[in-house]
Amino acid sequence: MSIPAATSIGPVRLVAADLDAMTAFYARAIGLEVRERGADLVRLGARDRTLVELRGVPGAPARPPRTTGLFHLALLLPTRADLAQAIHRVSGTGGVFTGASDHLVSEALYLDDPEGNGIEIYRDRPREEWTRDAQGEPEMATMAMDLDGVLASLAPGTADEGMPVGTRMGHVHLQVRDIPEADAFYTGVAGFDPMVRSYPGALFVAAGGYHHHLGLNTWGCRDAAPSPRGARGLERFVVELPSSGDVDAIAGRMEAAGHAVEPEGTAVAVADPSGNRMVLTVTP
Repeated sequence: MSIPAATSIGPVRLVAADLDAMTAFYARAIGLEVRERGADLVRLGARDRTLVELRGVPGAPARPPRTTGLFHLALLLPTRADLAQAIHRVSGTGGVFTGASDHLVSEALYLDDPEGNGIEIYRDRPREEWTRDAQGEPEMATMAMDLDGVLASLAPGTADEGMPVGTRMGHVHLQVRDIPEADAFYTGVAGFDPMVRSYPGALFVAAGGYHHHLGLNTWGCRDAAPSPRGARGLERFVVELPSSGDVDAIAGRMEAAGHAVEPEGTAVAVADPSGNRMVLTVTP
């Protein structure tokens, strides 16, 4: 019943009160290109794929404090030099980082967009460099990043061409109301593999042995209500599966477990018990 190893995370859609300002931020500071722009929906990404979708809802209220929803979306870069370029790009546009961490399996930068959505920009260490604890879990920690080392990986004068081809939505980190409940949904029904259960107040799950495709935490939101539909922030995230049969299999398990599954074009959508909306689709 495990989710297929080739499963990956697709675009994350955010509700934006100021569509123009949010589009400008993701283009200039983050380095995404506008791939498609409609009256109320903008799709941005690298040259080879859409990564972030912004749905404009003028006057959309802020996500209330202590509600479930997005902790951060996480853009995975191909190389350490790309991470260095991201530092220069964000800093050069006046952006402010909220953190820079070494997680043992990865090196990561953190910042917020203009409407308060968390963003992680990171690069992975090769899997052969990951270490595991006595229980077989990938060892993950939060340590200071070697900023000098990261910056030294980029040759002086390298032109900034935006987010490079190969950039992916590496993972999505969600805030949930209860870890055992989220565990039952994402591992017990969806079929993600639990990767790290030992991190305080959090669970990390994945497909194919990755360190995590989804992070789930209750930090400041245990037993909290979902953010209201239509509020700023996460509208949905996409899980991309190898085949339509895989989509149907998970949708069937969701329905059997009592979760409402809704068709969404050729995809299906289901909300987790904390109200976070997941769309299951076939990898493009």
